[in-house]
Amino acid sequence: MNLARTLIGSLLTVTALAMVPASASAFCGFYVGGAGGELFADATQVVLLRDGTTTVLSMQNRYDGPAENFAMVIPVPAVLQQTDVKTLDDALFAKVDTLTSPRLVEYWEQDPCSPEQDWEFASPANAGNVNNSVDDGDPGTVTVEAQFSVGEYDIVVLSSDQGTALDAWLGANNYAVPAGAAPYYQPYINAGMYFFVAKVDPTKVTFGPNGKALLSPIRFNYTSPEFSLPIRLGMINSNGQQDLIVNILARNQRYETANYPNVFVPTNIEVVDDVRNDFGSFYKALFARTLKENPGSAITEYSWAAGSCDPCPGPVNLAPEDIETLGGDVINAGNDGYWDFVITRLHMRYDKDEVGEDLVFKKADPVVGGRERRDENGILEEGASPDSINNFQARYIIRHRWEGAVACADPVYGTWGGDPDSSDPYGPSITAAPGPNTTGDDAFNSTGSNAGRPVEELVREDIPQIGVVATPLGKDAGGTCSATSGSAIPLGFLGLGGLFFFGRIRRRRA
Repeated sequence: MNLARTLIGSLLTVTALAMVPASASAFCGFYVGGAGGELFADATQVVLLRDGTTTVLSMQNRYDGPAENFAMVIPVPAVLQQTDVKTLDDALFAKVDTLTSPRLVEYWEQDPCSPEQDWEFASPANAGNVNNSVDDGDPGTVTVEAQFSVGEYDIVVLSSDQGTALDAWLGANNYAVPAGAAPYYQPYINAGMYFFVAKVDPTKVTFGPNGKALLSPIRFNYTSPEFSLPIRLGMINSNGQQDLIVNILARNQRYETANYPNVFVPTNIEVVDDVRNDFGSFYKALFARTLKENPGSAITEYSWAAGSCDPCPGPVNLAPEDIETLGGDVINAGNDGYWDFVITRLHMRYDKDEVGEDLVFKKADPVVGGRERRDENGILEEGASPDSINNFQARYIIRHRWEGAVACADPVYGTWGGDPDSSDPYGPSITAAPGPNTTGDDAFNSTGSNAGRPVEELVREDIPQIGVVATPLGKDAGGTCSATSGSAIPLGFLGLGGLFFFGRIRRRRA
């Protein structure tokens, strides 16, 4: 049993939603592909909704062993009751992951002799180290604070005064936890925490065609002045590195880590056409390079209003009922409150020896980046910049320069749009079908067509913040895209929501 996949330390997802005024909205490219759930599919996913001192935590368990051997142990600051816990539909996690995942878009440069072309969209948004010692001379005690069943899970909430006592109690009651876990429990015991412990009733489990148990995502909520996420327990049975994706939902608020360095993933990078066939391998290489240059950092990959996206990887904006499911019902968001949430995606990777503290989150100022926005000199925005709203995403671009005839004396280059040779050049179709998010078998390795290729060979421009110098494949930059004005769109532990808007594209000629 790989218990690391069943604990929060494996792969976490935190999310937030907020009101975003749709100021100028530009043509931001046709969606080609994303690097989401299929790219980092071998780990647990968590969504956190934070409102005041209330946290709603939703976790999707990926577990490959026998159902009867499943055990999940999560430190919590309060005694949870049955009304605080529920199971969720697995599809919602896929929706969240797709919405916040890195994305690949595609542009074609328009006829430079038809500068009057105009693209118009109805778009919605154009705790420190603790003593781990255990007193072996004190056998300790364990108290069952609550006991109940939810879905296929049999749950107990425990308190204890010794890690060895808790370890012995779990073993004696047939909770399949690995040997030697007592030192990992002790810091939480010293901090006065309780333990939310779940095992599976095999008679209530649905099994897939491969015989593996399909465990329902589980959600619980509690109140605590500190907004944190325990990750050290996830290292109990770790044999190597773990990926952690945290999606945080909060009203009009972005979050970042308070006790680890924070960086933004490089974005708005032009890539070679080969990336369309294996975007997953490219992004894995880019993420690994970013971590190499920023060891131990939490990398922000997305922070945007949960009810909008540009470009959208499908109908994945979070609707009011999604936020309700992820915790809006707990905080009584109300009909108007659902439009206020921002979703932030943080991505970390670490091994057993690197984790000294659980994650603690703090509020952060709004940022923008990863959009088709240019300054007065026509330079595309790079990185993350302070702003009054959150509009940041990991976005990578395939550009096709104009190669047709130039039948005018004063051509105007740099207008980007859809494929002019397509039967529907203004629709979201592309000339080549995108490849899957990844053909690799885990978050660290790739076997696709771009596997093993360095970032330098897959980009058409330098990325100085991570020391990447592009090979001579052409570094000419793209042009600008036109924009139209829009109106305001009313749009921890857990919650999500939003509303999907379909764009309208039309072409105008003078």
